[in-house]
Amino acid sequence: MMTRRSTGKTRMARALWYARRGVVEMRIAPLQRPRPGEALVRTLFSGISRGTERLVFNGDIGESEWERMRGPNQEGAFPFPVKYGYCATGVVEEGPAELMGRTVFCLHPHQDHFVVPAAALVPLPEAVPARRAVLTANMETSLNACWDSGAGPGDRIVVVGAGVVGLLVTALTARLPGAEVTTVDVDQARRPLAESLGARFALPADAPADADLVFHASATAAGLATAINCAGFEATIVEMSWYGDRPVQMELGGAFHSRRLRLVSSQVGHVSPGRRPRWTHRRRVETAAALLASLPALDALVAEEIAFEDAPRELPRILAAGASGLAPVIRYPQA
Repeated sequence: MMTRRSTGKTRMARALWYARRGVVEMRIAPLQRPRPGEALVRTLFSGISRGTERLVFNGDIGESEWERMRGPNQEGAFPFPVKYGYCATGVVEEGPAELMGRTVFCLHPHQDHFVVPAAALVPLPEAVPARRAVLTANMETSLNACWDSGAGPGDRIVVVGAGVVGLLVTALTARLPGAEVTTVDVDQARRPLAESLGARFALPADAPADADLVFHASATAAGLATAINCAGFEATIVEMSWYGDRPVQMELGGAFHSRRLRLVSSQVGHVSPGRRPRWTHRRRVETAAALLASLPALDALVAEEIAFEDAPRELPRILAAGASGLAPVIRYPQA
């Protein structure tokens, strides 16, 4: 059954577009009425994926990746102009009766109202605030990486890179019984975050060696070198960083071969092979959202916020080369 609450007037939606290299624009376009099986969502928050959106902002998505990098509700085409983003939470205002008034997550660009198939919406558990729920996509990435790694109880685990994804991997692995997790980052200010999630913290110079398993999430060659140095004999290094079309120098000399290290990639586009026969993308994203309920400490990962109206001016600062800090969240009117 479709429930509507509409005056019949044409509704307009505002969205952020990466218009050209280094330029973000607010664009307005008519918003279609939801058809049967669709829903209208009023956005409350959307998360900025600093690593990926920095590549989009700078036009650094290599041509070979233009199709693979398309978001589920992206408009435009790489390199520019493109409406991009994938971490939105909001409230259903029109659509199927069972979704009316529900707070939901959706892989959607930064936009104040949007219409999507109802099946694209993930209702949030009541214990997950809409603001924290912008981490759902990154939690899904982190969950998939944990599956790819084969991490288990009692493992000595190192996470290199204390950005949002690295800290989410930290949160998941630190909950394994008996696991010893150390988060490594160049920014000493990340220590309290790592420790609040149950891990130790170390600067690269003090990173532990002989780890059973290493996750790399810093998107830097120096971080990858640190990850390799942390790995013990026949350990696995899970590469989670995405570099766009930038070449990356790897240090494969020294003890890389004599220690028989394994360097494996992890990417969220496919469910990890060990789970794929039983797990759908839907089951995985619902599980990612549910995991956020038991980790209120993750609210610290979305501590900074900007107003939607200010985003065209603020995003160039946030996505500038060398800009520090965790990615902020965009707050929409009436959130």
